[in-house]
Amino acid sequence: MPVDGGKQINGMPILGSHKTWRGVICELIICTLLTQYFFWLDRLYQMDIYAHLGISSSINTWLLGVLLSIGIIFGDIFFAFVKRRLRLKPGTAFIPFDQTNYVIGAFVFLEPYLHMGINFWGTLFLLTFLIHILCNRLGYNLGLHKAKW
Repeated sequence: MPVDGGKQINGMPILGSHKTWRGVICELIICTLLTQYFFWLDRLYQMDIYAHLGISSSINTWLLGVLLSIGIIFGDIFFAFVKRRLRLKPGTAFIPFDQTNYVIGAFVFLEPYLHMGINFWGTLFLLTFLIHILCNRLGYNLGLHKAKW
C-alpha cells in the first residue's frame, strides 16, 4: 500500500506507488536492529569505532537506531516528494539527492541528539555521494543495475 494512499497533487502522485508502508516499516525495524548489532559488534571486539566518532558509550542505542531509521525514511520520502513536484519519474537521476537523501534525513533527526558537527556530516555526505556513484557504476557495468548514477 503506497504511503501517499495513491493521492495526487496537481495530477501528479504525492510520492508515488513505490513508496510503501511495507518499506517504511521494514526500514524502521531493520535499521533499528542493525544499529544494535553494530554497537554489539563494536563492544564485543572492543573496536571503539563509535568512541572515535565522538559517540558516547552511554548513548541510548535504541533511540539512536529509531532516530536514524526515521531520518533515513524522512530523507527518502522528502526527496521523492520533491522529485514528483519537479515531475521527475521514479528512477530518474536527481543528483546529488538520490545518493545522499539518507544522510540529509539522518542529519535532520540525529544532529540535535548527537551534536556531531558540520565536519562529520559534510564528510559523510561527500563519502556517501562518491561511494554511491562508484557502486552504482560498478553495478551498471556488471549488468546488476539499470542506472549509471
